[in-house]
Amino acid sequence: MIESYGAETLARIQFAFTVSFHIIFPAFSIGLASYLAVLNALWMRTRDETYLHLFKYWKKIFAVAFGMGVVSGIVMSYQFGTNWSVFSDKAGPVIGPLMAYEVLSAFFLEAGFLGIMLFGRERVGERLHMFATAMVAFGTLMSATWILSVNSWMQTPAGYSINADGQFVPEDWWQIIFNPSFPYRLVHMVLAAYLTTAFVVGAVGALHMLRDRGDKRARRMFSLAMWMALIVTPIQIFAGDAHGLNTLEHQPAKVMAMEGHYDSHPDGAPLILFGIPNSETRTVDYAIEIPKLSSLILKHHWEAPLDGLDTIPLEDQPPVAIVFWSFRVMVGLGFAMLAVGLWSGLQRWRGHLFDDTWLHRIVLVMGPTGFVAVLAGWITTEVGRQPFTVYGLLRTSESLAPVDAPAVAASLIAFIVVYFFIFGAGTFYILRLMNQPTVTKDRELDEGPVRAAGITPGFQAEHGSGKG
Repeated sequence: MIESYGAETLARIQFAFTVSFHIIFPAFSIGLASYLAVLNALWMRTRDETYLHLFKYWKKIFAVAFGMGVVSGIVMSYQFGTNWSVFSDKAGPVIGPLMAYEVLSAFFLEAGFLGIMLFGRERVGERLHMFATAMVAFGTLMSATWILSVNSWMQTPAGYSINADGQFVPEDWWQIIFNPSFPYRLVHMVLAAYLTTAFVVGAVGALHMLRDRGDKRARRMFSLAMWMALIVTPIQIFAGDAHGLNTLEHQPAKVMAMEGHYDSHPDGAPLILFGIPNSETRTVDYAIEIPKLSSLILKHHWEAPLDGLDTIPLEDQPPVAIVFWSFRVMVGLGFAMLAVGLWSGLQRWRGHLFDDTWLHRIVLVMGPTGFVAVLAGWITTEVGRQPFTVYGLLRTSESLAPVDAPAVAASLIAFIVVYFFIFGAGTFYILRLMNQPTVTKDRELDEGPVRAAGITPGFQAEHGSGKG
């Protein structure tokens, strides 16, 4: 079946596959790095060993997730040269320096202090160790900043001109970096990363409390995670609404697809809760909708007119069904997180946060939902940008390298096999670490790397080979 697709479709599938694998690791490590910094700071301030044990527990998981995030990200950059070389040639003068700044600043910062954070507590002292931990957390946020700036420029390009060769060349770096959608998308993504981590931490805490309700460390991590769910989820919903209004201003076709508005509504547009977009009849079948609510949300007035996809040339419209459904998955999970946060707040107020078994079960089930919401959000924004790589200026079909479909298909199959083997093993190992009790007698990372028994020449030289 795969040979029936063209090179462009296969290249898009390949990039979607690799970036989907990649994004789940940064989404986790961004939040987890900040969580580790908070745990370490609380340990230094309170001397409560619960925080220290939790720091040691989660830093092993962070180390594995961080490593897989770096490896999966490197693969993506190669695809700019193999499958999307025309895009790289045309947009490279703008996005190339930004991606280089990400490596030179954020990645070097993370890599420089990661070893101290993992192994250095007993070697450099607590203050420098805390500084290193904070720098790793800051590095993950800086990395997100540069990457979101690049991607946001592709969504809302600014500060550029086009030279005689058809290349985008920088005219104003401030406008390029702080392009119109960048602040909204950065805040939305960072908050999503924090919520993703909070629900993973909460799920692990719930798992261990279901086994032993008196587990002090599990109770502490569960409590911290539920505070995050209660406080950050409403902020995230507000940030998402602001991001949507920004998208309506700069990428109206994307919002039309998200809303399922094939037709314009001059007297107020309905909010379609569920339905099946029909690309042939250009309607939403079996729609369940609330009259005029979309106009109230997007224009803050019941009767405000909203344009539909009938105002956009057909060749410039994104695939409606994918954007429509991915947006609803993201929003639905966001409100599910809000419900869990409010539930936990009520039980905390009633003094039953650690006694409500059903809350613990629900939080355990909700553990992976942050990853699903992040993926759904990125599908909404990236598919909604189609058929352009640089919105309104450079089409995806014009960005493809001169590659043949069989070559892209072969590399896609190779990626699928290798990714499921390597990252499947890594994910399985992370799940095993999470399944372990919060206190184990396993070797701690503080003890540092070990030398294999087969390469211990110093010991053998001192004690002889045992034969003489």
